[in-house]
Amino acid sequence: KAMCSGKLQTGLLVVGYFVYLLVGAAVFQALERTAEKQEKIAAAQMKEAFLQNFTHLTVAEMEQFMKSLTEAIQNGVYPVGNESQIEDSNWDFSNSFFFAGTVVSTIGYGTLRPKTAGGQIFCVFFALFGIPLNIVFLHRVGKILSLLCKKLGKFLYEKGMRKKKIKFLTLLFFLTTGILVFLCLPSLFFQITEGWSYSEGIYFAFITLSTIGFGDYVVGKQPGRNYFSYYRTLVAIWILFGLAWIALLFNL
Repeated sequence: KAMCSGKLQTGLLVVGYFVYLLVGAAVFQALERTAEKQEKIAAAQMKEAFLQNFTHLTVAEMEQFMKSLTEAIQNGVYPVGNESQIEDSNWDFSNSFFFAGTVVSTIGYGTLRPKTAGGQIFCVFFALFGIPLNIVFLHRVGKILSLLCKKLGKFLYEKGMRKKKIKFLTLLFFLTTGILVFLCLPSLFFQITEGWSYSEGIYFAFITLSTIGFGDYVVGKQPGRNYFSYYRTLVAIWILFGLAWIALLFNL
């Protein structure tokens, strides 16, 4: 019975966690999308005005343009290319889900952030309840993984291996598989998809999974690169399992 209720609890926790992220993503999208579209239109108009008068701008006007352009880029609006970019939102569902994930896991790249008052206030409450939920979730996933670890240990013990050696071997096993699965392979994937060097991929993976999250490298953000549709959602899932793996290592 205990086993059954444990499984039910785990199931509910996983479902609850993902529902929390999905609802959060939907709310951020609803709150931020319109404001972002207006920002993009304004940036496009500013570019148009500049292209029409750039031959006879004063120094002060030029400075103002540079300032506005820098601000637009910091807000994730790149006024490069044609009008079609106004339709591509930074707050589409995949991006919003990715953002919600980086909030609760305390990575916080800072490249995508809420700019409306509503979005900012919602973000405070979303993080307030989401961070503890994330910790509980990771702890549970870590626990399940460490049960696998115990099973492996039991198997080796029955084969006549000493306990100290088993502890060392299981730790080594989880360390090496984890480094392969969460650092080495994803870095190859980032190298292909983002066009980064392999060392940049390793750097990004480490800065992300250690939850430092400088935001100097972020996936799916390069203008003019074609990414497949669920790319960032896939990366968000990699982050979750990577964080669970790190939690497991601390457990071990």
